[in-house]
Amino acid sequence: MIFTTLTLSQMGHVLSIRSSRGSLFKSGLFSNNALLGAVLLTFILQMAVVYVPFLQVIFKTVTLPPVDPLISLVLSTVVFWVVELEKWFLRQRL
Repeated sequence: MIFTTLTLSQMGHVLSIRSSRGSLFKSGLFSNNALLGAVLLTFILQMAVVYVPFLQVIFKTVTLPPVDPLISLVLSTVVFWVVELEKWFLRQRL
């Protein structure tokens, strides 16, 4: 579960640091399709490593119970929100 949480938090982080001052909500999620594609591909590969049996053997992972990915997703958004909050504070000071 930690592996999944860390991977997802890095995906949130990369989306939030696209701009040093502007919010992702203002610039739009679809303004950088290559980055969005990379994030989606990483998410798919992460889920494959956790749920595809032959990849579980290679990466020594186990299937997560249904609630664990949701917990990972919620916990991984902390990084995103902290960066967005920091940028909001920077915009307020300027």
